[in-house]
Amino acid sequence: MRLPDFKKFAYHPVVKLGHDYQVLDFTVGPVAARTDATYSVGRYNEDRKNMYTAPLFEGQRTVHMGIDLGGPVGTPVHAFFDGTVHDLANHQADGDYGPTLITRHQLGDTILYALHGHLSAQSLDDKKHGQVVKRGECLGWLGSEEENGGWPPHVHFQLSLVAPENCDYPGVVAPKDVDDALMRYPDPRWVLGPLYPPELKSE
Repeated sequence: MRLPDFKKFAYHPVVKLGHDYQVLDFTVGPVAARTDATYSVGRYNEDRKNMYTAPLFEGQRTVHMGIDLGGPVGTPVHAFFDGTVHDLANHQADGDYGPTLITRHQLGDTILYALHGHLSAQSLDDKKHGQVVKRGECLGWLGSEEENGGWPPHVHFQLSLVAPENCDYPGVVAPKDVDDALMRYPDPRWVLGPLYPPELKSE
């Protein structure tokens, strides 16, 4: 699996965070990481012990494979690049993604998939497989805790070099599976930009 030459392309923000967002540190636990900032960023390849307690995570999966972009309920979520709708689903288990949209994009010779999890249910209403999406188009909106799997409002944004099954990727993996996951799921900052300092970069 080879990464595309990300630097050849221009991308649109998935969520327009402004300049006053806070980068969260979930290694200290979900309560300690809470913020009063309007917008927030949760990091890629971060081991979040004591956070994923739902049965879905099997008591083992703790390392986060996407980037979380947090904001108020209803905040628009945009397509980072031209592509198509690959799949959509509403994963309703406790702690799951809730309404989920996966888009497919071609960057040069590479096919790249992007999962957008924890959306509002309304985000899926007008979507269908194969639908064309344009860079910057509004794909949906951040969902509330009641509809997004039980999480504070945010979008889990995850890239993949591997085609998904059942509109799903493991957004959190066990530490023993991290090396393989890093090969499959590139750092979203390749398309989101340098959301936090280079010394935190996790490739």
